[in-house]
Amino acid sequence: MTQPMISLCRTCRDADPTLPDQLAAALRAAGLAAEVQEVDCMSGCARPQTLAVRQSGKTAYLFGEITTADLPDIITFLRLYDASADGTLSDARPLGDLRFKAIARIPATLGQTATPPDQSQG
Repeated sequence: MTQPMISLCRTCRDADPTLPDQLAAALRAAGLAAEVQEVDCMSGCARPQTLAVRQSGKTAYLFGEITTADLPDIITFLRLYDASADGTLSDARPLGDLRFKAIARIPATLGQTATPPDQSQG
């Protein structure tokens, strides 16, 4: 399976330009494999600095108001995310304050909500 992609907004007002490097260093120290990239606006302007985590076949997450103080909670999140087959976390409490910084959770796939029509009729 692919590794998680972590995107950090670099155009948020008051964006910390050192955060991507600090996050990459924290990932290495924790022995976690993830790609960190800086991107332009992710439309989380009301809650800067935004961070997105996504991985093929898994739920994606968007967090806001991220600072270096969140690095330990981000590491915890990534460990739980890695352990989850679909990226869904059953309990957000281990994430500490990071759980209050979640802006969105985007499902990897759309589930069927209705039974498909019977193809033998008609």
